[in-house]
Amino acid sequence: MSKLESYVASTTEVDDSEVAVQEILARIPLEKLKKNSVGIVACHYEFDFSGVLKSIAEALPFDVVGSVSSAQGTQGGAAVFELVLTVLTSDEAEIALALSDPLEGDTQEVVRTAYDEAAGKLGSRPDLILIHGPFMIQNNGDDYLTELSAASDNAPLFGTLAIDDTEDFRCCYSIHKGKTYNDRLVLTLLKGVEPRFYSAHIAPNKIVGDPALVTSSEGALLAEVNDRPIAEYLAGLGQTSLDDPDYALVTMPFVLDYGDGTAPISRIFIQLTPDGKAVLNGSVPVGSELVIGSFDKEDALETTQVAIDEALAQSASPVDGRPAVMLMYSCIARFLALGADYLAEIEQSQKQIGGKIPFMMAYSGGEYCPTELTKRGAVNRFHNNALVICVL
Repeated sequence: MSKLESYVASTTEVDDSEVAVQEILARIPLEKLKKNSVGIVACHYEFDFSGVLKSIAEALPFDVVGSVSSAQGTQGGAAVFELVLTVLTSDEAEIALALSDPLEGDTQEVVRTAYDEAAGKLGSRPDLILIHGPFMIQNNGDDYLTELSAASDNAPLFGTLAIDDTEDFRCCYSIHKGKTYNDRLVLTLLKGVEPRFYSAHIAPNKIVGDPALVTSSEGALLAEVNDRPIAEYLAGLGQTSLDDPDYALVTMPFVLDYGDGTAPISRIFIQLTPDGKAVLNGSVPVGSELVIGSFDKEDALETTQVAIDEALAQSASPVDGRPAVMLMYSCIARFLALGADYLAEIEQSQKQIGGKIPFMMAYSGGEYCPTELTKRGAVNRFHNNALVICVL
């Protein structure tokens, strides 16, 4: 049996703090909370501007962390203007939080210090690190992952970079104790839990062309594949709308194979620079292989269905008992691929999951999830264009 219990509450009351607090409290039996509890929130940034987020956090007897999202949902509903709160509570599992200093310049020391602060409260390596960060164009989400994996001896890392619906991403806030930050990382470390992980990105039949070897790159800036400029390679595949960021973001993800036997992951292609380099939302190591994918609404819904079916099938095991909760983050590119039917992925998930497991789903500017668990620790990855799932 899971050592955690969970309660999921939501409200669409974005203006009236008193009503919103009443709706949340009505769905959380405070008298049943265990010794250790934390609330994980996903909400539109208007809940911060109106003061509703702060009021809810202040009304609860446990800390609230999380992230802003462009849409979110649970069994009870799905909306853009919604606040979803998932409460994890346990007498056995331990919980520790940390808020980083501003993520400016070299982030390694900042991330390491935040991790050490939270790990120090536990006294040993966590069984799970939940990460909520701001989406910052100047920072590479892989850098946070690299430092946290090293600091924790490859403890499993799961979570999201916040995403909003503004044109300049000015409200991509992480949330710590009800307060919002556009430049700080929030960590929740759990000890005494056994998480399971699942992910979905691009279906194999959506791959275009043959694999190409990455021969020149720096971080998230891809210069050459097969010793050819990336712009020349893409043009050879008939990709003619490379100067349109919306086209690249939604329809043309890269699938990246690290070449080490681990599962491939997806990378969003943001745009070409004036000198013909591809800007991706995540690192592209030299020596890895990539292929171009073609992404649309149908693929987003089909791959989501497969991942959730797998999670539900394994979670139904009578040996382990009923899990406490399913946490899910889906890339903003999947949201955009849905077009006018922008809540379809959440609504499909509601129908699939039903009342089997309490769940929370929110959109993301970059997803953290292991691709596998080994005796040496988790193989943590920073994903794009993916749905990631953690079952606890």
